[in-house]
Amino acid sequence: MRPEASAATVVDVPRLDTILADRRLRRAADAVLALVLAAAALVDLMHQPVAWGGRGPVQVLLALAVTLPLAWRARFPVVVVTLVNVASGVLLLLAAPHQPAFEPFAAVILAFYSLGAHAPTRRSLVVLAAMFAVGLPFAIAADSRGASNGNLLSPIVFLLGGWAVGRIIRGRRLRTLELEELTRQLEAQRDLQAQAAVTIERGRIARELHDVVAHNVSMMVVQAGAAERVLEGKQPHVRSALAAIASTGRETVDEMRTMLGVLRANEDGLALNPQPGLADLEQLVANVREAGLQVDVHVEGAPSKLPPPLDLSAYRIVQEALTNTLKHAGRASAEVTVRYGPRAVELDVSDTGNGGNSSNGLGTGHGLVGMRERVTMLGGELETGRRAEGGFGVRARLPLGSAADA
Repeated sequence: MRPEASAATVVDVPRLDTILADRRLRRAADAVLALVLAAAALVDLMHQPVAWGGRGPVQVLLALAVTLPLAWRARFPVVVVTLVNVASGVLLLLAAPHQPAFEPFAAVILAFYSLGAHAPTRRSLVVLAAMFAVGLPFAIAADSRGASNGNLLSPIVFLLGGWAVGRIIRGRRLRTLELEELTRQLEAQRDLQAQAAVTIERGRIARELHDVVAHNVSMMVVQAGAAERVLEGKQPHVRSALAAIASTGRETVDEMRTMLGVLRANEDGLALNPQPGLADLEQLVANVREAGLQVDVHVEGAPSKLPPPLDLSAYRIVQEALTNTLKHAGRASAEVTVRYGPRAVELDVSDTGNGGNSSNGLGTGHGLVGMRERVTMLGGELETGRRAEGGFGVRARLPLGSAADA
């Protein structure tokens, strides 16, 4: 991205308001500067007319022409430097052979600085060359009359220095704008990635729910068929209802397996494998220990049969928490506590590491996004963040009633 082009980037409304306010403030400051310099020039003209070539209306007009245009130096740097340079050259000739006044010289330096700070590179270079082409004849003519005491190098150095400082300031300003734009783009990309993570996790949860529902519907079909076989007597209405249940259930399972095949077209061949639950927690912990993380498991309360969505989500939450510990906690150990209560299942996964899932504990990682989606789906509560005793912790409370509804 070219720095010259970055300043034209479209910005949001709040930032646009800030930019406009800053621009109005700079314009007001430029106007005040021009008025102060004009007043100083007029006062100097009244007290030292010899440095202005006299005290008349021409000198007054030139004093105003060399100072007042500076109020527009940021918006029209080329026009301003032209007017100020020409007016200063005429005053230089009028003052010769006496030393010219300071105010015109200061105005010219400020105009050259503005040319460097506010004009594009190519235009700035062209105008700079043109200004020297126009101004040097005035300076040489004044020097021939003894106005500069034979020293033309110092004014040239000051003018080039002012222009160079302006170019440096412009480069830094444009670079700052470019970095701000890149920051906004990165923030937008981060938001899109977070949204994509939510979408992916919801798709994963939907696929798992399909598995659970398909299993339960299959059980309904089997039970309906068994009931029809053991039914005594003809009872045609009951048999017809059971046959309709079995037929509708089989069609539903077939349709769901078709949908599952579409959802998992790009996944491995484990689409129809049984989904894990808290009963498989020991195997999960064993795999994590083999990966190098020491994990202790504590179960409080009497384990009970959980609704399939809650059982699966609880397993996934513990799995994701341990995975994040492996990734971010470094050399650490972890502790998993599962509490079975009459109304909810509580999960507590903590580690002793110095890392963490998020620098601020708010959970912006994709793993924590998945946890939140699962807990929200079940109407539960989730807390993540650094613990007071050190390390990072994940606490989840999954109510049994909401799980049955889900």
